[in-house]
Amino acid sequence: MEEEKGAVAQSLIDVVNEISSVSEYRTTVKKLCSNLARRLKLLVPMFEEIRESNEPINEDTLKTLVSLKEAMSSAKDYLKFCSQGSKIYLVIEREQVASKLMEVSVQLEQSLSKIPYEDLDISDEVREQVELVLSQFRRAKGRVDASDDELYEDLQSLCIRSSDLDDYQPALQRVAKKLHLMEIPDLAQESVALHEMVASSGGDASESIEEMAMALKLIKDFVQMETDNSEDQNVGVNSSSNGQTSTAASHKIPVIPDDFRCPISLEMMRDPVIVSTGQTYERTCIEKWIEAGHSTCPKTQQALTSTTLTPNYVLRSLIAQWCEANDIEPPKPPSSLRPRKVSSFSSPAEANKIEDLMWRLAYGNPEDQRSAAGEIRLLAKRNADNRVAIAEAGAIPLLVGLLATPDSRIQEHSVTALLNLSICENNKGAIVSAGAIPGIVQVLKKGSMEARENAAATLFSLSVIDENKVTIGALGAIPPLVILLNEGTQRGKKDAATALFNLCIYQGNKGKAIRAGVIPTLTRLLTEPGSGMVDEALAILAILSSHPEGKAIIGSSDAVPSLVEFIRTGSPRNRENAAAVLVHLCSGDPQHLVEAQKLGLMGPLIDLAGNGTDRGKRKAAQLLERISRLAEQQKETAAHAQNKEEAEPTHSASTTEAADT
Repeated sequence: MEEEKGAVAQSLIDVVNEISSVSEYRTTVKKLCSNLARRLKLLVPMFEEIRESNEPINEDTLKTLVSLKEAMSSAKDYLKFCSQGSKIYLVIEREQVASKLMEVSVQLEQSLSKIPYEDLDISDEVREQVELVLSQFRRAKGRVDASDDELYEDLQSLCIRSSDLDDYQPALQRVAKKLHLMEIPDLAQESVALHEMVASSGGDASESIEEMAMALKLIKDFVQMETDNSEDQNVGVNSSSNGQTSTAASHKIPVIPDDFRCPISLEMMRDPVIVSTGQTYERTCIEKWIEAGHSTCPKTQQALTSTTLTPNYVLRSLIAQWCEANDIEPPKPPSSLRPRKVSSFSSPAEANKIEDLMWRLAYGNPEDQRSAAGEIRLLAKRNADNRVAIAEAGAIPLLVGLLATPDSRIQEHSVTALLNLSICENNKGAIVSAGAIPGIVQVLKKGSMEARENAAATLFSLSVIDENKVTIGALGAIPPLVILLNEGTQRGKKDAATALFNLCIYQGNKGKAIRAGVIPTLTRLLTEPGSGMVDEALAILAILSSHPEGKAIIGSSDAVPSLVEFIRTGSPRNRENAAAVLVHLCSGDPQHLVEAQKLGLMGPLIDLAGNGTDRGKRKAAQLLERISRLAEQQKETAAHAQNKEEAEPTHSASTTEAADT
């Protein structure tokens, strides 16, 4: 049964991982699908606790988990279809699509509502998160987002057209634009999606799918016609009036190298920028692409892990040199082409200064890089507008590259600049996507004390995003954080503790922290005079005590007297966390409860149950219930022992009487 439980839990995690890999949903269902996927991702900590728990489960509990797995698999299939399926189908069959979503949501809600948290040894923090997800499913039941009636009616008219094709031109234009079917690759993907639906039906396509295929053909013809008309107009303009002069001039214009052309517009780039996949585009073109709701690279179709656009200074310089060699006016710098985004947040002087700092970071000597990183560090600290402007100017990848420098001051300035930039929520993902974590971990291990402190603070800031908790833990950040917690300055210990707390919310990081030796350090900080770290230490212990290894180590560290004292005299938050640790310690081991009672736990516990925080009251109630159960067990044991003693003399007397006879 234990192996089956672990296998089911792992399969649930695998389903969520598959859902997380879906990069983009069709526009018409994007909001609903994104909300569903987000809720399902929040269930991962529960699945991880189930997988790592040593508590045995019964057959009914196993059946509940299997039922949840089936519901999750249905949700995964639905989300995949909404990502890869036909855009036209999702609109035409909107009632069926909405009905399927409702069916999936109800199935998930019913499965989650049957989860026996106590039997599965689910921690309170994770339980609260799951109950939040469950309440969201209940609120969403019956709620249907407003659909685009005009789009639906336009597509219906194309499927059952009954008049001349010219009458449908406005509808074709609206449909092509709203469904993003204006480009050949998009039309090809839609065609493949419809063909797959035909194939899945065994080649026996329904009448409605055939009508959708005909509608797609009309859209293709319309887009092709629009493209041809556009090309004809361009030719007409170029060859107007003075045809001979235009022809002669065209022979003098050299062919623009393909590498200098934007893959979207096919025009020579004036402000080339690099996206997260490494491809380069004209800034205005890729910005329009992203603003239209796309999250993939137009050229490679890979998912964009970040929307950060990094100026391609090298290519811009090569284009300028080529223009000069061919006697062509070089592209104007971006600042004179159009207002840069930085200018909307910063003064023109600051915008120019940031641009200059980027050049010095990228191409300067070590002294230039040191001073530039230091200035960026200060600018990013000053205000939110600067943080946005600096990131948009392309500073993040350059700063990440400088984390590996042997110059300790450049390293310190760079990691601190990244810390200040990470205060902006939109920059957190860009920093991780730029590959910053390994460099930050290296600074945490080998940097100066100030650099190590700021590296820990940066990891804390980045770990606010759940996905980053997994990445940071997997890339080896936890052991050096534990070392900093043990030997750092007061500020360093605080930074390390806050980072560890955030990281250990993710179940997979708890074991890493425990094996790195964090618990002896935390228990020492509880009793160390003047440590100033009691709040942080208790908060982390409350999380780690839900882990089997953590509970065992805390239990063997003689922590119960300190925990009882904190329940008696601590702050509201410390009383709550101390009670949480004690609840986990006493689960399956009544000796800790007996010890706590001898130390005078009952009075403070009754007070906490009446006057503590909501969580503190709940923990106190759990402990009081266990004390009551223990008392009943002790009474039963004593009664059984007494009955046994009373029976023994009678047996002895009977034996003696028989011997005399």
